Amino acid sequence: MITPKDVQFYKDNGYLLVKGVFNQQEVEEMRKAVEGIILRAVQSKADYNSAWQGDFLPPQELKKLVLKGFHDVHYHDASFMRAVIHPNMTAVLTQIIGPNVQLHHSKMLVKPPENGAAFPMHQDYPYFPHEKHTMLAASVHLDHADEENGCLRVISGSHQVGSLPHVGSYFLNHKEYPITEGTPCVAEAGDVLFFNYLTIHGSEVNRSTRTRRNVLFQYREASDFPTENTHFDWGMGLMVSGENPNFTKVKPDFKII
Repeated sequence: MITPKDVQFYKDNGYLLVKGVFNQQEVEEMRKAVEGIILRAVQSKADYNSAWQGDFLPPQELKKLVLKGFHDVHYHDASFMRAVIHPNMTAVLTQIIGPNVQLHHSKMLVKPPENGAAFPMHQDYPYFPHEKHTMLAASVHLDHADEENGCLRVISGSHQVGSLPHVGSYFLNHKEYPITEGTPCVAEAGDVLFFNYLTIHGSEVNRSTRTRRNVLFQYREASDFPTENTHFDWGMGLMVSGENPNFTKVKPDFKII
């Protein structure tokens, strides 16, 4: 799927857009799964608006914005479990992370037409800090994403700066890091944007008449351990590729009570 030149690009810039990781049938299966999750959430009275709050947009505009976001999608539909370990995914992951790759967690993000919420610029690091910083996000595009419908934007090379002070619920000061500062990552359905958890990223409001659906898988190297006991999940540590060299650390240290 990628060349040594692509791997170097990821190391230098902190992100890499890989075209055509999933075919049309696989994309359709995941689109259907996303709609099914939203429907079941509504039926279970577990639906809610996950739109970010803060001063990065005027309050009156924030009130109108909507984001459908649910974690652990691989527990809700088997199409996502197939995607997590897809051969095309592991072909990329093993080159930019290494042979031993684990899943950390999964989630879906749906920006509805015309009022899909913005994501202020941020790093993912504060949410689940790790020792070696191998953690990355693989954002699977289920629709064409462009500037009009709020595609992801990244600041190239920002992962090399290290962790930055965040405000609120872990986003950067919008006056120092406006969303417009990021490079738009225009992508087609089936493309995957890989980016390090230290890479600054965000996205604008979806002002188009088109939905923007993404599924995000967070991966890490098997010997990259968390520095804080946060963001635990039953699926944390699932081996996606290779082997776990740490026999006594194959699952998070928690108790069932």
